Amino acid sequence: MLAAQLTQLDDGAPAGLAEALAVVDGVDDSLTRGLARPGEPDAAAWAALAAAVDGTPLAQRAAEAVRAATTGALTEDHLAVLAGARAALLGAVHDALLDRLDTALHRSRAPWAAAPSAAPGATPALAGARAWLHELTLAGWRGADHELLSGAAGPVEATLAEPSQRRLAVLLDGLATELRAGLPVTAATPVPTRRWADLWTRAVLLAAGAATEAAPAETVSGRLLPLGVDVHEHDTAFQAQLHALLEPAGGGPGRLVRVTVVAAKVATIVGPAGWRLLEAYPVLLKALAERRAVTVTDLPAHGGDLHWVEERAVLGDPADPFATARVLLADATAPATPPLQRHPAALAEPVLVEGRVVRDDDGEPVVALDGQTIPLAVDRLPAAGPLTPALVNAATACLGLLRWDDDRWLLQPLAVRATVKRQTVEAHNGDWACGVTDPKVAKAEARAGDAVAVLRERAGRLLRR
Repeated sequence: MLAAQLTQLDDGAPAGLAEALAVVDGVDDSLTRGLARPGEPDAAAWAALAAAVDGTPLAQRAAEAVRAATTGALTEDHLAVLAGARAALLGAVHDALLDRLDTALHRSRAPWAAAPSAAPGATPALAGARAWLHELTLAGWRGADHELLSGAAGPVEATLAEPSQRRLAVLLDGLATELRAGLPVTAATPVPTRRWADLWTRAVLLAAGAATEAAPAETVSGRLLPLGVDVHEHDTAFQAQLHALLEPAGGGPGRLVRVTVVAAKVATIVGPAGWRLLEAYPVLLKALAERRAVTVTDLPAHGGDLHWVEERAVLGDPADPFATARVLLADATAPATPPLQRHPAALAEPVLVEGRVVRDDDGEPVVALDGQTIPLAVDRLPAAGPLTPALVNAATACLGLLRWDDDRWLLQPLAVRATVKRQTVEAHNGDWACGVTDPKVAKAEARAGDAVAVLRERAGRLLRR
């Protein structure tokens, strides 16, 4: 069945997809060069963006902003319109790809029902962020220097002090840090143009006071059946995002939901040690490590995102994620995507793929299904779990996330069932949530020492002084 569905996914790209992405690429190249002295390529790139949103409510304002950007009269207000037009175009790409995926998988999706939050008022913190982003846009990634990037410290500190603006603070800090790490950005330097332009776009919109639209708040109760956990590790953060199926207590179709927990960290905490930072969520960690269901009561929710509250969760019976996916996933209702999250890179749809892993002509691992193949994103395997490229290569079944990357669909493994030495084994990203179960890895961790315990002890000593 899935082979036929994959055929629909690969049966040509949605109409206009390549053209839309080409417009975005042109804009991103212009941002790399900067708008202090726009040339003909810059004028053409921004004119193409204005043409792409012609016929939409953004049309007139986008045309005015493009004229200002290409004549040296760019203001902060114009900057917000340009970022909005770029976000809208990528949002349309996201919607086209998601519609193709839902059609191929026969997946039903809840309609979007917005509950707009109030836009933040004008504050000195937002004004400082807008001013710094304006300077950065004029300089471009190649024109940025240490002095300009150091100027982000003030807006970051100011926005970090206001809880409602901390998302903007993290974006500004992340963009400045990545640019600083890449200095000097010369003509020969490879530049992650799409990523930096994405960070720039979201930061400009938030600094301009874009209200974050969310699904109406509700509370949900029922049985939560884990499918798999997507682990994100960064020098300054450790995040676990559980993809699960919720069986509502009052009956009705199952719902695809996400539970995200995150903790700040330092660069010395790596691999399985990251789970120690999430010890405030013992029920969730046990559910991951022991592959058990969880009964939740009145858990706050916004669409498909559940806000985890330990006191409202009780561990249930063992629940095999592969069995859950095989029996219930096809009939589950997926959540709508909030507007500011509509981006091709944000696509991550849980699927169960049963087939052997082989190598394609380039030697890359792919899952073979009745003559169809889908590439595996083994570069996304986290160091905090037991999944390894070797184990994925031996897989006969894979629970994962369908993603769109590098103009193609990829499968990111979250759990695999494989044959190793004639024995069937399973490995899930969350298996080490309560401690490493692999003796060799556990021994290596013991030799390296407990970085979390050491840092906590040192922090406690400092606080006692």
